[in-house]
Amino acid sequence: MPTTPSLIAIDGVLKGAVFPLEDIQISIGRHDSNAIVLDDLAASRNHCTVEQVDGRTKLIDLESRNGTLVNGVPVRERWLEHGDEIKIGESVFLYCVSAQPSASTAAGEPAQPPASTRSTTQLRADDAIYLHPEELDRTFAPGERAARALNALLRISTGLHQLRDREKFYRRLLELSLEAIPAGRAAIFLSGDAEAAPGFAWGAHSDGSVCPPFTLSPSIARQVVGDRLAVIADAFATQAESAAAILAAPLVCMDGVQGILYLDTADPGTRFDDGHLQLVTAIGYLGGTALADLFRFESLQAENLRLKSDARIQHDMVGDSAAMRQVYEFIAKVAQSDATVLIGGENGTGKELAARAIHRNSRRAGQPFIAINCAALTETLLETELFGHEKGAFTGAIAQKKGKFELADSGTLFLDEVGELTSTVQSKLLRVLQEREIERVGGTKPIKIDVRLIAATNRDLRAAIEDGTFRQDLFFRLNVISLVMPALRERREDIPLLATYFAHNAGARAKRRIVGISEEARAWLLEYDWPGNVRELENAIERAVVLGTSDLITTEDLPEEILEFESSPPLPMGKYHDAVKQAKRDVILRALEQTRGVQIEAARLLDIHPVYLHRLIRKMNLKKTAQAGGLET
Repeated sequence: MPTTPSLIAIDGVLKGAVFPLEDIQISIGRHDSNAIVLDDLAASRNHCTVEQVDGRTKLIDLESRNGTLVNGVPVRERWLEHGDEIKIGESVFLYCVSAQPSASTAAGEPAQPPASTRSTTQLRADDAIYLHPEELDRTFAPGERAARALNALLRISTGLHQLRDREKFYRRLLELSLEAIPAGRAAIFLSGDAEAAPGFAWGAHSDGSVCPPFTLSPSIARQVVGDRLAVIADAFATQAESAAAILAAPLVCMDGVQGILYLDTADPGTRFDDGHLQLVTAIGYLGGTALADLFRFESLQAENLRLKSDARIQHDMVGDSAAMRQVYEFIAKVAQSDATVLIGGENGTGKELAARAIHRNSRRAGQPFIAINCAALTETLLETELFGHEKGAFTGAIAQKKGKFELADSGTLFLDEVGELTSTVQSKLLRVLQEREIERVGGTKPIKIDVRLIAATNRDLRAAIEDGTFRQDLFFRLNVISLVMPALRERREDIPLLATYFAHNAGARAKRRIVGISEEARAWLLEYDWPGNVRELENAIERAVVLGTSDLITTEDLPEEILEFESSPPLPMGKYHDAVKQAKRDVILRALEQTRGVQIEAARLLDIHPVYLHRLIRKMNLKKTAQAGGLET
């Protein structure tokens, strides 16, 4: 039958709750109007939606303050896959798509009572009085037995969903069942394949001791699992042993049967009645739902670990802008070949992360990835680092040393800042690329190597060729396949995702609780030009986390260069942003006018920090106006 996707809360205020995604659109957030309401200040009022589109499920972040993370990565939109872990504020959900098994008998086939029973009583699982609270008052008179039954159901409904260990779950379910029903022993049998009989999972005696495995009658199994009937049977005899009376009910979850809850007694003076039948049927419903949740949790936990592992193998970059999607597509294409790759781009754009992603997705993934910064070493040191040296090759060479090319054999060698190589090292590197062999410094014997080379530079190598500082033939050898990493200002839509990601990581390292970034601070981050690119953004966020005083990153926590930045030419903005800027300007001017230019009083009036007001005045070029008492000059 069709699959029903669900969200399972595994952490946070709703932990243990299961939310079937049966509607076309489900909203999640702090406001009461949402379908899933999170009493969590780290969640936005309207945080995100989960939508069903052509049989698939899409998560859409509604520009939430702290972002929505899927498998640890902030996303704006994401098609969900079975096992995805979704973090919304302090809550964590697992996305599950599972088909519910059906165990009903063929249409029109009557349920046959077991031939070996003297008498039986049957109850449809859906007809249990305890599952219909509106019927309780008319069915049961108030009494000690009814109170005990309801108390048992309450303890089962509240106690089982928190258990995530199978043995503890089985023990607790049987313990609560034996407290409510006068049986000598109880057991759980789990449904197997369609043609397999339910198998013994756990058993217990009324004194708390563990019961050894025993066989369940096929006729009882057929009625309980196949027909979803709860059954009382008197003087029933199994192949192995006898019982004076038995009681069995299906462990039901939605449209499927997880197994059988079985109780019996060897005491001829004990008989089960309709009240016990009603109670065990309700226990089967509650226990079956909790058991299905446990199985689903185990499955999703294993699947989630696998998916997280896969995600780490793919890449460590954050961003879903068009520019970054092109980078991901490029990596997917070139990773399977051994072609040399030249990665260009400004400092801090993530050239090494791209190189590592190419390596991780290649057939060389299990082999070494060796990186070296060509600009960090002198010519002599770089030559020995790359090619190694023989003992006695020069003063201080007291032993043979393997170079990076040998250490990276069968793997990948990443040469960062390759544009800084001297002409001598360029010549030797060209020979390596042509011959696929090296010679150690001071050596005479060529050494064959099998290395994939990935190079990176922030220089314009074509211009370097023109001015004679870089060899043209080496450029052609390196530039077999080229990739230019986009600057952060060219993918501004990724800034909120990156900032949220860095804030969570920095908060974890600093052991500080960071719930997000204020809207005002986010606006400044979006406007800044980021000459240092992603690396500068990461440093700015880490600084804000370390020096900040609250669990929210605010404008006051950002570095001065961001707050003093004036875009030139101005950043393109629509009418909305122009109106917002003008409104802020007018508010500040009115406050200055009312306080006759006293900025401390104006800041108090505006309910902002005086330092922040001073920065706003400087950024908006209102200094002369402020000195004039808030009146335009």
